[in-house]
This record gives sequence, C-alpha cells and structure tokens, in this order.
Amino acid sequence: MNEKIALITGANSGMGLATTIEIANTGATVIMLCRNKQRGETALKTAKQQSGSENIELMICDLGSLESIRTFVSLFKEKYNKLDILINNAGVMSLKRELTSDGFEMQLGINHLGHFLLTNLLLEHLKNAKEARIINVSSGAHKIGKIDLQDPFLTKRYGLMKGYAQSKLANILFTKELSKKLKNTNITVNALHPGAVATNIGVNRKTGFGKNLIKLLKPFFLSPEEGASTAVYLATSDEVKDTTGEYFYKKKIALVSKIAEDNELSKTLWTWSEKQVFLTPKSDAKL
Repeated sequence: MNEKIALITGANSGMGLATTIEIANTGATVIMLCRNKQRGETALKTAKQQSGSENIELMICDLGSLESIRTFVSLFKEKYNKLDILINNAGVMSLKRELTSDGFEMQLGINHLGHFLLTNLLLEHLKNAKEARIINVSSGAHKIGKIDLQDPFLTKRYGLMKGYAQSKLANILFTKELSKKLKNTNITVNALHPGAVATNIGVNRKTGFGKNLIKLLKPFFLSPEEGASTAVYLATSDEVKDTTGEYFYKKKIALVSKIAEDNELSKTLWTWSEKQVFLTPKSDAKL
C-alpha cells in the first residue's frame, strides 16, 4: 500500500476519520476531503497522531457545491497523476428540507449527486492506477427507498427518511451502473452498509442541532471504527480485488432491494444525474 493514494470524503469525523486512520496505517498516502477547513485541520492532527503517519493531507471541498467539486478536482490533478482508492463516505441527514447551493435537496444533492460528479471527474486518474477501487458508503435504509424522478427533490412532500433512503438507494444504483460502464477496466466499484453507527451524519451542518441526540444514542450503536471496517476491507483486501458491482455488509456480499437491481432505473438515474451536474463530453472525461 506504500505507493497507493487514497481519497476519503467526509473525513473529518466519525467513519471518515476512522477510515482515514486505518488506511494511513497501511502505509498509503491519504487525502482527507473535508468541507470545513478548521474542523478538517483538527481531524488531520488527530489522524496523524493516531496513525503515526505523516502521509496524510487535508484538501477542502463542499460536496453540496458543483463549483467546489470542480475546483477541488483541478487542484488534485495538478498535484497527483493517479488515484488508487476513492471512498465516497460523506453523508448528511436533514430533519427539514434544505437545499444545496445548486438548488438540490440536500440529501440527494450531497449523498448522491456530489459524489456522482466527483467520481466521474476523477475516473481518468483512477484509470492511471495499476488497480483502482471505488467504494460507495450506502445504507440498509436503501431498502425502503424509491427514486421519484418526477419530484426528486421532494418539493411536494418531504420526509427525512424518505429523502435519506432515496439518496442511499441512488448510491447503489450508481454503483451498479458504474460497475457495468467500467467493465474490463482496472477499476472496481462496490457499495456497503456500515451498520448503525454513531456519527455526526444527522447533525445540522450549520447550527449543530442534533449533537446531544447523538451522545444519547452512542451506547447503542457501533463505534466509527467498527462502522469503517467494511470500507477499509473493500479498499485494501486482496479477497475483493476482482469483485465489482456488489453491496457488502460485515465484509460479506449482501442482498439489495428489488428496486436496487433495476437495470433500467440505474440507466435512467445515470442520465438524469449527468444532466443535473452538467457532465458533458466536451468538458469532462467520459467513460
């Protein structure tokens, strides 16, 4: 792993930070992708202390902003000529309907569309690696999810779990479709359910609302380290180096909902997503 470069989104806390530390422990160079510079710098210090590695770098990107994602990718490409591991870990839950800077419903905008654009823009660098892996952190909540492309941003009837489950289902459909598009390449793509983990995912990004609830629930949930174990396994284990298009739970392939297996839906979602993030053949590297 010494020559490998890993990029982890949402790396400043919870599973993202735990994943950073574990991957850094393997000797890989790790880029922590964080939205907030101050929190990111604190997490970077923690990661270096706990891993004993100096090969960890902080880079800033807001997955709720298409402009921020494009700016980050440009900076990343100036500095690195390849990417071996991409862990799309960042996620949000929103009690009330909120919008990203581009007008997307927050959960679908960050959990799916932000990672969709980021991944596509980094494909060229992933192909430059000898063997590359993309890991998408989804959730068992996908099983109650539906994709409503008539009202994807839930303008008519919003619900926290409705929006969250939709975004996590989108993660799996994206994984399935991308694995097909990358067939016969050096890149594998897999999704996972980390289990019920006590993280800051439900804490409001602006106000911090929800922190006290997380503290109360912590004793009943997995630790971030336990939650990160499957992502680390998918990123580093030789056992899964040729596995692609699957959904994992506790380091084993797990069943997904019937909707998550819908090939036509995955194609439709892909086309819709391309339009939303303005992914065009002229300006971006295509599959």
